[in-house]
Amino acid sequence: MGENKTVSLPVAMICAAIAVACFHIAFAVGWSFFILGFLASMVALSGLASTRQAVYFGLVIGLAIYAPHLSFFWTIFGWPAIALWLVLSFWLAIFLVSARAARMRFGYWAWAVIPFLWTGIEYFRSELYFLKFSWLSVGYAFATSKVLPYFGGVGVYGIGFCVMLLVTAAFSWRRIVPMTVCLALLAFVSLSQLIQPSNRIKGTFVRVAGVQMEFPGAPDVTHGLDKALAASPHADIFLLSEYTFHGPIPSFVRKWCAQHQKYLVIGGAENLSDGKFYDTAYVIGPKGDVVFQQAKCVPVQFFNDGLPARQQKVWNSPWGKIGIGVCYDCSYRRVTDELICQGAQALIFPTMDSIAWGEAEHYLHARVGPMRAAEFGIVVVRIASSGISQIVGRDGTVVVQAGFPGQDSLLIGNIGFGPRGWLPIDHWIAPICAGISGLVMIYLAVACLLTPKTRANPTSHVQVPVTKL
Repeated sequence: MGENKTVSLPVAMICAAIAVACFHIAFAVGWSFFILGFLASMVALSGLASTRQAVYFGLVIGLAIYAPHLSFFWTIFGWPAIALWLVLSFWLAIFLVSARAARMRFGYWAWAVIPFLWTGIEYFRSELYFLKFSWLSVGYAFATSKVLPYFGGVGVYGIGFCVMLLVTAAFSWRRIVPMTVCLALLAFVSLSQLIQPSNRIKGTFVRVAGVQMEFPGAPDVTHGLDKALAASPHADIFLLSEYTFHGPIPSFVRKWCAQHQKYLVIGGAENLSDGKFYDTAYVIGPKGDVVFQQAKCVPVQFFNDGLPARQQKVWNSPWGKIGIGVCYDCSYRRVTDELICQGAQALIFPTMDSIAWGEAEHYLHARVGPMRAAEFGIVVVRIASSGISQIVGRDGTVVVQAGFPGQDSLLIGNIGFGPRGWLPIDHWIAPICAGISGLVMIYLAVACLLTPKTRANPTSHVQVPVTKL
């Protein structure tokens, strides 16, 4: 049906090497637009000669790009880290198999289908199943880029969709119709963020002061709060990380808030009668009472990280509505979108990143906050136990940052309140892509099963006489 020319093995190996190199350059070096080379190489590899080759190349490329960036998995899990790297690599293999089948079944129309396949698979593996993990989605390559403020409103999955549309438009340049479809979709998604409502600050600013402390003792907590107060006596909200305490907030912390008439966002735990618990962010008010609490919605898989939250609410603070999540919650749009839907005007995430996990993990996690801020058009604050704490402006620009490991480092700055944040365009596009890619893969699987399989006959060129009885 055309457009299904196979790629020779030597060319495929070159494409795989380019894909790996471009991915590492985009994430490790920070040259974001090299992610185009990664996606272009993956599209080229959809022309592999067999499904088996597509699986092998997907797994090998996945291991080559994920294992180095997620080497801290080995520190945390040991040998099982290999299985987790393979799980992520599996989705690249699924993409190559699906894209290859689409090219063989749909011909040149496959160029318009491939962006939906890529985005649908990426959204599913990042948001929709138990082992979901979003940190190395291709959109995050732009989280530290200077161009993020200009198209962050498309969303992290929307960025991946747009980049893949650009790639497939280039591949289909000889086919006017699919190329026009790809470019039209690209223009629609890219320009649609221009209709987002204005999100200018109303003139309300809140001063926050946080301290980085990993598993502190009671004297350390008091010392840290006093240090932050001395550095910023007019701060309105003080911040401490997730798991500052592994139980309810002690009375001495509440007394500190009442004594100094301050609000405090702090990580603790809500213990249940059966020995289970909710990893919880508490807001202690200036009278020393708990005025708000929010449990973690997405506990870290394979950790003793508590039960998932029963519900989500925003804190109706004296300055406006503040959405509060706990650490890993920031990584998931299905969690943060809900806070925006409830009218959040700022987001705060107490976070626990262990020093033992290493600097690479901290910098990778630190890509998430800027992306969330740019997507929603509101300020995001991350106060981490050992870095990298951030105050991120509404356009995704990091305003204040405390580094790694940074024990006792302070994070002090203003957060500005504007109207409620918006939902990025991919709030709708990504689920649509997941639905379309699911239907396409089902169709391709059924069509493959129903297509008669022919086997080559090595003696087919020999004329075999037929004897009539």
